[in-house]
Amino acid sequence: MSTFLAFFGVSAVVIVTPGPDTAVTIRNTLLGGRTAGLLTALGVAVGQTIWAVATSAGIVALLVASEPLFMAVRYAGAAFLGFLGLQALREAIRPSARPAAERPGCGRTRRLGRRAAFAQGLVSDLGNPKMAVFFASLLPQFVPAESATFGALLLLGIVFAVMTLLWLALYAAAIAKAGDVLHRPTIRRSIEAVAGTVLVGLGIRIAADQR
Repeated sequence: MSTFLAFFGVSAVVIVTPGPDTAVTIRNTLLGGRTAGLLTALGVAVGQTIWAVATSAGIVALLVASEPLFMAVRYAGAAFLGFLGLQALREAIRPSARPAAERPGCGRTRRLGRRAAFAQGLVSDLGNPKMAVFFASLLPQFVPAESATFGALLLLGIVFAVMTLLWLALYAAAIAKAGDVLHRPTIRRSIEAVAGTVLVGLGIRIAADQR
C-alpha cells in the first residue's frame, strides 16, 4: 500500500504539471465545448494505456533503445503539435468562422467534431516520446523485482491513465462552464494566440530536447 501511495503521489505531481496533452485539451474544449474536451481527454488516456501496454510488454524499452525509432516518434509528435499551434495562431489572427453559432431549435453548433477531438488527444499523447521514457523509468520503480509482471506494470499504467482522464476532464468542465465569457471574440482570439504559441513552443521543445 505504501508503494502504491508513493506511485499515486508522484503520478499526481506529473499529471497536474501542464504539458502538450493539457494544451490540446484546453484548445479543443474552446473549439468544441465540453464534449470535445472530454473526448480529447479520453484520447489522451487511451494513448497512455497503449504506452502502458507497450511498457509492460517490453516494446517501449526497444523503442527507447532504438535511436531512429525514437527520433521518428519525436519529430512526428513535434510536427503534430506545431500544426495544431499554427492552426490556433491563424484563428487568432484571421478567424475563419465564429466558434459557435446559434441555430433555431438546434442550440449551439460547434466546429470541432467528436472523432477529431478524440484523435487529436490520442495522437498528442502517442506522439510524445517523453511518455515512453517516463513509463519505462517510472512504472518498474513501483513494482518489486520479483513481481514485475505484465499485469502489475499494466495496472499501474492504467491507474495513471485514469488519473489523467479525471484531471483533464476537470479542465474541460471548468473551461466549458466559462464558455460564454471565453467565446467572446476578443478573449477567444487572445486565448487562441496563447494556446497556439504554447503548442508551437512545446513542439519545438520536443523536437530539440535531448533524452
